[in-house]
Amino acid sequence: MLRMSKMTDYGIVLMTELARAEGGTRTTRELAARTRVPLPSASKVLKGLLQAGLVVSHRGANGGYGLARPPASLSLAELVASLEGPVSLTECGEHTSGGAPCELESVCQVRGHWRLINQAIQEALGRLTLADLIAPVPRMPERLVGLGVPARSPVSTATPSASSSSSGARS
Repeated sequence: MLRMSKMTDYGIVLMTELARAEGGTRTTRELAARTRVPLPSASKVLKGLLQAGLVVSHRGANGGYGLARPPASLSLAELVASLEGPVSLTECGEHTSGGAPCELESVCQVRGHWRLINQAIQEALGRLTLADLIAPVPRMPERLVGLGVPARSPVSTATPSASSSSSGARS
């Protein structure tokens, strides 16, 4: 099963809460209470997001965390990569950034396909922003079309298609 870590999930939840703050700040305690992410986990994740430059920290009476950039400029790919590392389903999709190559890479016949799959996942995550995650959830077919998967058109039985009507064939 392919799955993000719990900390990455928490990070996305915390970031969406910060996005809903509309430029304001929230303390770690407020974020933990609003999202029900355990306080120690919220603290750990926010420190990682701060180091990645995705959030900023403000000290003082009105201090807390805020987004480093507007929600529409923070992609899900950037957010996941900052918490998980490179997004890749296989080792061979990951080593291009300096890691050791897979021992089977020189003879692997599916390596190119895995790279295409990894690229598709990266592109899909790159198209989704934090602003998208705080917007109401669209209906599923529209969402799939937005990710490059063609939506099925409703089957119409009212009129035959142009190709069948020109040949006289009926469906």
